[in-house]
Amino acid sequence: MKVGTKSVLFGAHAWWLHPWFVALAWWRLYGFPWDPRLWVAFFVHDLGYWGKPNMDGEEGEQHPAFGAWIMAWLFDAQERKRCIPFPMTPEPVDDGGHVLRATRYLMLGPWGKLVLFHSRFLCKRFGEQPSRLCFADKMAICLTPWWIYRWTAGLTGEIREYRQKAAARSEGDHEDPRLSDREWYVGMQAYMGRWVEEHKDGKPDTWTPPSRLARDESGVWHG
Repeated sequence: MKVGTKSVLFGAHAWWLHPWFVALAWWRLYGFPWDPRLWVAFFVHDLGYWGKPNMDGEEGEQHPAFGAWIMAWLFDAQERKRCIPFPMTPEPVDDGGHVLRATRYLMLGPWGKLVLFHSRFLCKRFGEQPSRLCFADKMAICLTPWWIYRWTAGLTGEIREYRQKAAARSEGDHEDPRLSDREWYVGMQAYMGRWVEEHKDGKPDTWTPPSRLARDESGVWHG
């Protein structure tokens, strides 16, 4: 079973657990989410991890596309006025003897974009600002108790990938043995809390680089 599938079933992005913390974060940031479409977004935004061989790699980074497609199909039928090129799995196309790489397109209205741009890295790629769901998703990390995160991410092995990426930034390919899982997660919570507070009112995101590199010792980037 791929790590992304495990994450959706019983890991850090478990469909039956993580959305509740996202909803709580939304409530704290914007008020209670009365619109039922928001609840659909909370529950589908990370389903795209299903089948992914990694969480923060090239494949894992594309996970918002599936949830965005669901939201667009359900709620954007009359509002698909912008075509956002999103590179799903490239398909070879024969053009007179030349093999080209085709880019699939997602036709997204506001609800699709709400989910697609919950990833800071896709926002960087497309020159967009993070959606409200992005801030709620990142604050959800701050609201998730460390022992729940350690239990879920430990079951799937995700935490090893996250920590290895964080350590590789300054410690070569080895994890920093000085930090316990709890210390590492608390540090990541502190960083995410600062990021949300700094950018939730629309300030341009200058913290997130265009590629997935850990920014400081508190943890890895979570798109």
